[in-house]
Amino acid sequence: MAAADPWEHLRRHTAARIALGRAGASLPTAEWLRFGVAHALARDAVHLPFDADALAAQLAEHAFDVVQIESAADDRTTFLRRPDLGRRLSARSAALLAGTAVAAIDLAIVVGDGLSALAAHRHALPLLLELRPRLEAERLSIGPVALARQCRVALGDEAGSALQARAVLVLLGERPGLSSPDSLGAYLSAAPAPGLADSQRNCVSNIRPEGLGYAEAARKIAWLLVAARQLGATGVVLKDRSDSPALPAGPDPCGTIGE
Repeated sequence: MAAADPWEHLRRHTAARIALGRAGASLPTAEWLRFGVAHALARDAVHLPFDADALAAQLAEHAFDVVQIESAADDRTTFLRRPDLGRRLSARSAALLAGTAVAAIDLAIVVGDGLSALAAHRHALPLLLELRPRLEAERLSIGPVALARQCRVALGDEAGSALQARAVLVLLGERPGLSSPDSLGAYLSAAPAPGLADSQRNCVSNIRPEGLGYAEAARKIAWLLVAARQLGATGVVLKDRSDSPALPAGPDPCGTIGE
């Protein structure tokens, strides 16, 4: 007999695996089956090919300029086994972006598959549609949206540098969880260049309707961009105070550096 969990009523508030109940010393069969489905969805998300052509067509319908690039990882197996190759542009892509850069821009945008192409397919366009008017309101110029196959976060630093961008925003499929196979992460770096450390980036995570909604994520990203422009840096020195009513005046709009 399966014993009910006293937290059962909390399940309607979250997709997290809580209040699973028990059957003797183990989980009920139904929960084992749900776990198997969730695990399969997470594995499928990791291996799903990035349909950059379809996403490029959708972006073009909304008047985004698009360029398609790839990392130095030739295929998905190599990408998963060699993270270092996913952080570097292929020779073709490096030359393509260098030829695309015509003038310095405020922001380069890279959309990559990461560990969940599903996240990019579902959430990149809705997020960019929310973000674009906020960037326009701040008079921030953007270059073409670079759709990157076999992409790790650090690929954006090389891409942003090639595009002569003052900052780069990487929208990437995050590592799938058992309740979130399609979570999108946004990673922001000022003065992008190959070799930047993770501590020099800011991240807005879990972007999806069941997590951080598109409008709220776009608001946070726009705030961080404006703050980074004033501070001249991103990463640990830039604190997310986007819930404050306005950026405070002064040399440090983000609060005490290194707080």
